[in-house]
Amino acid sequence: MSKPNNQSSQIETAEFLAEIEATPPEYHPYLLKIIQTFRESVTQNSTTLPPNEFPAKPTESTTSDRKIKTIQKTPKNSSQLEEVILYTDGACQGNPGRGGYGIVLIQGDERLELSGGFQFTTNNRMEMMAVIVGLQTLEEKSKVMVYSDSQYVVNAIEKGWAKKWQANNWKKSDKKPALNPDLWEELLELCSRHQVKFNWVKGHAGNKENERCDRLAVQASEQRNLPKDIAYESSSI
Repeated sequence: MSKPNNQSSQIETAEFLAEIEATPPEYHPYLLKIIQTFRESVTQNSTTLPPNEFPAKPTESTTSDRKIKTIQKTPKNSSQLEEVILYTDGACQGNPGRGGYGIVLIQGDERLELSGGFQFTTNNRMEMMAVIVGLQTLEEKSKVMVYSDSQYVVNAIEKGWAKKWQANNWKKSDKKPALNPDLWEELLELCSRHQVKFNWVKGHAGNKENERCDRLAVQASEQRNLPKDIAYESSSI
């Protein structure tokens, strides 16, 4: 690659002189001062690059604080939401019995694993609790893809069953009470804060993240001194 040529072509020079001549004479002193200032600034700031080398692209560290603050204050719309993947699973020994939940949150290159459990609860409540805790962890409104092996959880949200139960004062279409209204209330409220899509995955079928959540849930259920699931025990669900 040849070195860049800093000399103006004869055509460009002629056109520039013609423009000066066309300018009224009273403006010529100002034009000459502008040209002189321009030449001095070019001389001070010009650098010669070796062949085949280009200036490095600006990095975040060279961005001004003012620009960063402006970006941070820009309102987020639906296309700017953070995309999060949330894997969840629940486990229960006896059902009802000692229960646990496992969570894997993935956002870009970041990964977070969470787990917890209760002394006496049900498998469905642990499946729900896993999703609830995962969504509670998100501080900003996000676009969340939830993966669960619980058809109970996935269908109740995706098919609108939970919203109908809520609208009917937690009664199902057969007039029987909907189970776990405390957790459904919380889950629906969290889903309203984010853009959430629930996806069913087959359990124990080789899905790495689902199996990791299962191990976290089982380990959590085996911990000592687990707290009480007070809402479950007090309501005799």
